[in-house]
Amino acid sequence: MTLTTEELAKYLDHTNLKPDATEEDIINTCKEAVKYNTASVCVNSHWIPLVTEQLKGSTVNPITVVGFPLGETNTATKVFEAKTSIDEGAEEVDMVLNIGELIGNNIDFVTKDIKEVAEAVHEKGKLLKVILETSYLNDDQIVAGCEASEKAGADYVKTSTGFSSAGAQLDDVALMRKTVGDRLGVKASGGIHSREEALAMIDAGASRLGVSATVKILSD
Repeated sequence: MTLTTEELAKYLDHTNLKPDATEEDIINTCKEAVKYNTASVCVNSHWIPLVTEQLKGSTVNPITVVGFPLGETNTATKVFEAKTSIDEGAEEVDMVLNIGELIGNNIDFVTKDIKEVAEAVHEKGKLLKVILETSYLNDDQIVAGCEASEKAGADYVKTSTGFSSAGAQLDDVALMRKTVGDRLGVKASGGIHSREEALAMIDAGASRLGVSATVKILSD
């Protein structure tokens, strides 16, 4: 696939989820996103009010993560976190599903967990992405996670938090795209460090990329 830098930028969620990120770091992340006109800035929920203010007047969206990075917080907590972040300016929410329950094949619980967050997010007119954390999953579990996310009403499925043993893999992205077809978006996240890697993920089926190496990717 051939994309201009401007076109590629709109695939990117410029991400800063570092636990030691300071206010200055987050402001710099926002400045980089505005400079390159990325799709969004993705941050932990604490920073959403600051990011919303920094991005005002731009086409870059503030987005946040929920149940991050383990997915093991209870559903009510995920719902509260999502609603609060949206009230503070988030346009999209990336939630981590309950990984252990997915591996344990408790699909009813996984679906219900996602559904309650999806309903809260959609009630406010925003988008929900569901993080599977594919590094822990086999192919059957990836398919099951995608199917549960679709049944629950999610808008995207996403590979990874970037905090596990591995990030996005081309085969996983392709499998996710095959499973959801054109009905959901697919976000590849974690370990994407170059323009070549970014384009390969898009070729495999990704419609959004979560990256912290945005400046390098768009400068390559």
